[in-house]
Amino acid sequence: MAQPTSSALRALAMEYKSLQEEPVEGFRVKLVNEDNMFEWEVAIFGPPDTLYQGGYFKAHMKFPPDYPYSPPSIRFMTKVWHPNVYENGDLCISILHPPVDDPQSGELPCERWNPTQNVRTILLSVISLLNEPNTYSPANVDASVMYRRWRDSKGRDKEYENIIRKQAQAAKVEAEKEGIVVPLTLEDYCIKTRARPAEQPLDMTDFYDDEYELDDDDDEEHSAGEYGDDDDSGNGES
Repeated sequence: MAQPTSSALRALAMEYKSLQEEPVEGFRVKLVNEDNMFEWEVAIFGPPDTLYQGGYFKAHMKFPPDYPYSPPSIRFMTKVWHPNVYENGDLCISILHPPVDDPQSGELPCERWNPTQNVRTILLSVISLLNEPNTYSPANVDASVMYRRWRDSKGRDKEYENIIRKQAQAAKVEAEKEGIVVPLTLEDYCIKTRARPAEQPLDMTDFYDDEYELDDDDDEEHSAGEYGDDDDSGNGES
């Protein structure tokens, strides 16, 4: 694994602090391990008035050592039946694909990752994708076929809807076990709650020590390093 750059660490620390102070509606973020700024846990609340209402879906977001020059990856830890989610939970979404020109993918380079993107724009794209899947190049073909039947029948074909609602209900039960109150109304969903007073805010200076062995030469040409698990992340073209 390539050594993280100081600019990557600074960018992530600033974004994390911003998301704690001004959360994205429908999301909570925290570090998987408080000593590692490069892996986050993301909790996604299912938006009201959608098939995902009441759901509480967890995902891990891993950042490369040269972030934001390369995109992070997202893997759902909660089971999600969706055209753009692989069997192992990896999310396939254009904003997390490197900006290469690949006409066969059906994606324009401008739809892919670029360094001006950030976690906030990623999360907003994820919630949009949940409600409006990309069926052009699905990661889960069966889910894509099922979704199209549901969509084209204007909801009369209930197979896709029933699976999603069942998963959302199961996720809601797990949330309750963790003491998490899932918002069910639009008003509750849109409330931007700051970190609870009982939670000790992270000292961002803790991440600027020798533990990371930072590469300070950020003026060199950036290249994506390998990170995460040894298995196929599924973030290639789907």
